[in-house]
Amino acid sequence: MATTAGPPLIEMEGITKRFGQIEAVSDVDLTLYEGDVLGLLGDNGAGKSTLIKTLVGLHSPTEGTIRIRGEETTINSPKQARNHGIATVYQDLALVDERTVAENMFLGRYPVKRLAGLIPIVDYKTMNEQTKKILKDRLDIDIDPTARVEFLSGGERQSIAIARALVTDPDIIIMDEPTSALSADAADRVQSLIKTLQEEGITIIIISHDFNEVFSVTNRIMVLNNGSLVGSAPSDSVTKDAVLRMMVDGTMPKEQSPQGESTA
Repeated sequence: MATTAGPPLIEMEGITKRFGQIEAVSDVDLTLYEGDVLGLLGDNGAGKSTLIKTLVGLHSPTEGTIRIRGEETTINSPKQARNHGIATVYQDLALVDERTVAENMFLGRYPVKRLAGLIPIVDYKTMNEQTKKILKDRLDIDIDPTARVEFLSGGERQSIAIARALVTDPDIIIMDEPTSALSADAADRVQSLIKTLQEEGITIIIISHDFNEVFSVTNRIMVLNNGSLVGSAPSDSVTKDAVLRMMVDGTMPKEQSPQGESTA
């Protein structure tokens, strides 16, 4: 489990995002520590995706600050987010069916070598070797790097999307509905991958509607309602019914303090 003994890895403070007259996120705080696995919950339209998009550079916050390792920063693009050690696994996976596993792993950043010392060409041998190393050695996934993605199962495709996030050696991985539309066996496999990443010390944010998944793999839960933060709580100190009330009513259960600690 993560510990909050050290300094925060990421602090989002007073984040507000408006689109014209619509306030999608209102004065939300989010703090992440190294090794945290945070489950971000809320109904559709609660502001989850908008909040995360301000962290990965897809939206600029209207108000608020973001600090990484205590240093205030502005993230204007996903590339800048990656430079800060933040990787994202999107719900649609963004895989190219016609390309191989290795090509998808290194999409947009293929390793190159120079033919006759002059002409740059894709170094497929290195790409396949690095892909196999990440899949097999790091995640214990046995998939041929040269296989085309279109022939993979849903669970295998999700595994590739997660593995691809590791190419840049991130400190933080954000996963949007990581087991959506997967079979039970495939979902279990993905949850095992999440636990493996946590054991490596990688900090993870999971956006999910699956309560079983969230309670299985997270150490902390945070709930948004109508763009506002309802509260957060350690996963082992709050019930599914309490979280559901937070999502629906937008209020913190009486048995939980605003910081998520038991008042008993």
